[in-house]
Amino acid sequence: MTMGDHRLLFGWRAALGGVLAGLAPSLGGPLLMVPALALLWSLAERTRWCAVWGLLAVLVSHAWLLSLHPLTWMGVPALLSLPVAITIWLVCGMCAAALLALWSLVLQRCRRWFPRLAPWLLAGVLALIWALAELVLSGSPLFWIGVGGSTLPWDLPLAGLSRWFGSGGLVVIQLMWAWWLCGLVKHRATHRVASRRGLWIGFGSLLLAHGLGAVLLATAPPATGALSLAVWQPAVPTREKLDPERRRQLPQALLAALQVAEGEPVDAVVAPEGVLPSGWRMPQGSPPVPLISGGFRWIRGQQRSSLLLFSPGAERPYPLLDKHRLVPIGEWIPPLPGGLAAGLSAVGGLHPGGASRLFSLFDSPAGGAICYEIADGSTLALATAEGADWLLSIANLDPYPLQLQQQFLALAQLRAIESGRDLLSIANTGPTALISADGHVERLLPPMQAGLATVTVQLREEVGFYPWLVSTLR
Repeated sequence: MTMGDHRLLFGWRAALGGVLAGLAPSLGGPLLMVPALALLWSLAERTRWCAVWGLLAVLVSHAWLLSLHPLTWMGVPALLSLPVAITIWLVCGMCAAALLALWSLVLQRCRRWFPRLAPWLLAGVLALIWALAELVLSGSPLFWIGVGGSTLPWDLPLAGLSRWFGSGGLVVIQLMWAWWLCGLVKHRATHRVASRRGLWIGFGSLLLAHGLGAVLLATAPPATGALSLAVWQPAVPTREKLDPERRRQLPQALLAALQVAEGEPVDAVVAPEGVLPSGWRMPQGSPPVPLISGGFRWIRGQQRSSLLLFSPGAERPYPLLDKHRLVPIGEWIPPLPGGLAAGLSAVGGLHPGGASRLFSLFDSPAGGAICYEIADGSTLALATAEGADWLLSIANLDPYPLQLQQQFLALAQLRAIESGRDLLSIANTGPTALISADGHVERLLPPMQAGLATVTVQLREEVGFYPWLVSTLR
């Protein structure tokens, strides 16, 4: 085979594997991710092709970033809007390409420094490095959807294992299965006996992992109480929120939802991220129903995106939680000379709150995630270990398409399973759903439609192994 043939062979492996990996979070989970990773293992020492694999994986999985266009509502000129959106999309892909190239270089160094290291052990080391990298990235300013987060909603039994070792463990398992599959194909003709033995070992591990995961899902912590809540999905396009008429209508729509909820036996009404402007007050004579809503507040000259509690009769809202992880440019603006930052952020620039995701509501401790903080499972696991009885996620995923909603809901599902807690998700355009501690998803409202729904959230106190592990390592 000529050099050109080799390049073509590695090229199509990188392209096919990257595309399959990008499709996995929305369309196939491990059924696509494991073959995609097997193709990556087959070219793991080809740094350039590993980078191509990573580039394509993120460009496909994060294609929703292109929906940022048009950005004219943020002050970006019309001619620059699409180039800016494409640039953000490409930069994310290039970051993934750089990480995969680095992973390939680490593999090459390990083989040079430890030539006698058993292949399976080397693969395990590389899988652990990948898992640790995903855990770090999940707490970074990037909305990272990696191998661990792609497990759901397609493979619920496998995701059950996250109750022991979180999403990082799911990364290691899928990488090792992919390494096994790659080796099985590679040696199918030359090592028939070893291949037959490997086939049985691999399939045995598949059955064992799914069986254990199913058992863990069936043994969710028992409920010790319940909260009855009403959830409001306003479905207001983000690009219209700055319109004066929309800004006038939104509080009125909220008050109408509160009036409807007054006739229901609920403890509170919950609204999504960023609904209320800074300084908003509950009008006198409003329904006596507590309101939990995302909004903005000022503290010591800093604006924050917060989860606020509006109690009937109270003059000011009580802050429950401040957003800690901010979107670069869109929320957090780096200091730029000459006023270059003006107009980059639709909310005028935010400051992060504390790192803890634990808050208390009606004497019931809870863990909260605002928007893409849902990607970081360790913070919610830590909140669970510190006493959270349930989890709450508020978000605004507009103007992004359903692809992101599906990925977001899968991450929320994984967080519920990891922590062994019910998780209530409320978003501006969706997903608005209740995810039980065993991973079952109950859609409360259809996406992209305004509405009000009631739901009962089960409270749980027993702390599982993964939250305990996170708290111990912290």
